[in-house]
Amino acid sequence: MKYVNEKLEEFNNYIKNKKVAIIGLGVSNIPLIDYLHKLGSKIMLFNNKPADQLDKNVLDKIYEYKLKFSFGENYLSKLIGFDVIFRSPSCRPDLPEIQKEIERGAILTSEIELVLELCPGTTIGITGSDGKTTTTSLVYEILKEQNVKCYLGGNIGIPLFTKLDEMKPEDYVVLELSSFQLMTMQTSPNIAVVTNVTPNHLDIHKSYEEYINSKANIFKYQKEDDLLVLNYENEITKSFSKQAKGKVVYFSSKSKLDNGVILDNGIIKICDNGLRRHIVNTKNVKLRGIHNYENICAAIAATNNFVSTEVQASAITKFLGVNHRLEFVREINGAKWYNDSIASSPTRTIAGLNSFNEDIVLIAGGYDKHLDYTPLAKPIIDKVSKLILLGQTSIKIYNAVTEKLKLYNKQLDIYKVSTLEEAIEKAKEVSKKGNVVLFSPASASFDMFKNFEERGNRFKQIVNKL
Repeated sequence: MKYVNEKLEEFNNYIKNKKVAIIGLGVSNIPLIDYLHKLGSKIMLFNNKPADQLDKNVLDKIYEYKLKFSFGENYLSKLIGFDVIFRSPSCRPDLPEIQKEIERGAILTSEIELVLELCPGTTIGITGSDGKTTTTSLVYEILKEQNVKCYLGGNIGIPLFTKLDEMKPEDYVVLELSSFQLMTMQTSPNIAVVTNVTPNHLDIHKSYEEYINSKANIFKYQKEDDLLVLNYENEITKSFSKQAKGKVVYFSSKSKLDNGVILDNGIIKICDNGLRRHIVNTKNVKLRGIHNYENICAAIAATNNFVSTEVQASAITKFLGVNHRLEFVREINGAKWYNDSIASSPTRTIAGLNSFNEDIVLIAGGYDKHLDYTPLAKPIIDKVSKLILLGQTSIKIYNAVTEKLKLYNKQLDIYKVSTLEEAIEKAKEVSKKGNVVLFSPASASFDMFKNFEERGNRFKQIVNKL
């Protein structure tokens, strides 16, 4: 007998002929336009960019479907009289125009919120300031190794809303969830993972407290039989256990837990009432760095109830890592070059620096998210032999490092450049055999690039032409 998703059918019937606003025309909202148009929804598109800066596919849909739209400055001025509002993650939910519509009776949601609400299978959501993409990818690979039907979405993978009609109760959905996606979430995944929480995205969030509260939404609406996986070594994630409604499982790279998943003398182990089972030796893992071993621990904890340890170990040892995360690019004159463009905060770059024992030539700097760069200074003077700075945050990093150099009475060669091309040329010039050249910006990409992927791809392109 064919499975019928009754929740999805109910939604489809509800949304027909409704006035729907779609705010933001990113990757997740484009398939939504097609889906809602087929159902007969009355769609209007809103975007803060003018029409000439939009993707051609969007413009084609506007003309094909004869859609109404409001683009550019004051784009939300026509947000009046809608039944449902879909927001993109980058759109703050508390904008006055949106709040006015909600007070009038509109429902505010998003593509990813509907996936969580309408998915008939087991949902696994991963968030954190660092490590969420690697952990999400690991969970997905472990499930694939188990030969179960699984879908990858959220910040990575594909928009899953249009896949809901093919999902079944025995399937799994793995989602990477950002603080922006979680801000208005009122449904939590069956299994929630929080890798860590450190200051991030303070250029968008009104406060660190708001950022933390957004992360907490990943487990806030869980039920008693759901699972929450937390980092024991992060004070904020550890404190989340007090608010947990489901079962809590910790992972740790430092503590010998009686229950949970730990890193112990280079071995990742599952602990059950003091009994420890070896899962994988980190010597057999292609990922580098303690932070990546923590990601592995988190992925094991998330999948342990329905995947054998043998399957987990097999998937983990095969896993090559994720693009732009300590990604080996090539060796030039005996120096190994790594692309860590995902490192958009100081904590990510610190984790990258701690992954190597070699002398490091570090290329850092980028868009300013209003973060504190003081914690980055000590790891830089401990691990870096040459520092190359560019972008908006170069002054902040320079000031933090030079202050620490004075304190420790040390010296470090620091070079300031204007472009990524100049930074790479300088790195080639000053690097020596046995060095690691690490591109780990500790900053977002938006001062020079569309996103960290474009930045990382550009880095690889230039390095591969050297």
